[in-house]
Amino acid sequence: MPRKSSRSRPRPRSDAALAAVRERIDAVDERIQRLLNERAQLARRVGAAKSRAAGASAFYRPEREAQVLRAVRARNRGPLRDEEVVRLFREIMSACLAQQEPLKVAYLGPEATFSQTAVLTHFGHSVRALPLASIDEVFHEVESGSADFGVVPIENSTEGTVNHTLDRFLSSSLKICGEVELRIHHHLMGSMSAVGRILRVCAHPQSLAQCRVWLQEHLPQVELIPASSNAEGARRARDERGTAAIAGETAAEVYGLKVLAAQIEDRADNTTRFLVLGRVLLAPSGQDRTTLLVSVGHTDAPGALCRLLEPLTRHRVSMTRIESRPSHRRKWDYVFFIDVDGHAEEPHVARALASLKRRASLFRLLGSYPRAVL
Repeated sequence: MPRKSSRSRPRPRSDAALAAVRERIDAVDERIQRLLNERAQLARRVGAAKSRAAGASAFYRPEREAQVLRAVRARNRGPLRDEEVVRLFREIMSACLAQQEPLKVAYLGPEATFSQTAVLTHFGHSVRALPLASIDEVFHEVESGSADFGVVPIENSTEGTVNHTLDRFLSSSLKICGEVELRIHHHLMGSMSAVGRILRVCAHPQSLAQCRVWLQEHLPQVELIPASSNAEGARRARDERGTAAIAGETAAEVYGLKVLAAQIEDRADNTTRFLVLGRVLLAPSGQDRTTLLVSVGHTDAPGALCRLLEPLTRHRVSMTRIESRPSHRRKWDYVFFIDVDGHAEEPHVARALASLKRRASLFRLLGSYPRAVL
């Protein structure tokens, strides 16, 4: 008696169940795609209601985007993690916005640096990211209108403030429109086959400092060479025998290097904060931070700074950060950069700032902007 063809045999129940699940996934994918296109059409209608002459930045509302992403996070019930869902929605908004005209975002380059990662994290991958050689150039491109926004580092949780960014605000009219908090993972990379073949390590001074303990423990005899950027260090590691670099994972991919040791930063919570630069002040988003540039006439007078800041205490405004920098007006004269919780238009913050302004010899509102969503 001839055997039946395997094609005529009924499929096992598990295979049938898997096929049914895959059919449901296909149906869900179809609905998602339909809804994405519907959202894109609605975004076009928003764009049509605004003046195209105003440029791409007119279509981008950082405070509105922050509200949308906070709502995404609040309603997330898993199994996708909050950061995964937020990242997906940010890319959706980036793609929808790019239908009008892609945003041009200047950043401290070159490519494959953490600054580029900050741009893509905040704006999504549908922007035109413009790598520039210096923080000064980033400010200039936004000031001139050649870029819609800029992204510059402001502080690292291990190594502190990027003073050049602070100093540039002394002569700039730009406003702070947002912030990005980026977890920094440093990887040791090179073309050699093993760590023992490394003769020198080339990286940005900040990265060398953030990996100081690891380097002293594992590569105590190796020469440490400062570079203008981690990407420059990666380029040298590609081209020079015996040179390794410290950089992010993207640099290893771009420059064709092997990761010899992963996550060598000395602190597991190593984080860099970046500022988003723009040309206008923003409306409140509901969860904001305000940055001020202030000065008191006689900083050497006893209690001068205390008296200047007293309105913050009286109106219950929390100061989260203060940095002093030379004013560049005369020797031993200083200005203060201050971060406070809340938006400048919130009543209690507005009262505090009005009182502080009357006491200050210099008062500038650098921006009220949405706090980093994640």
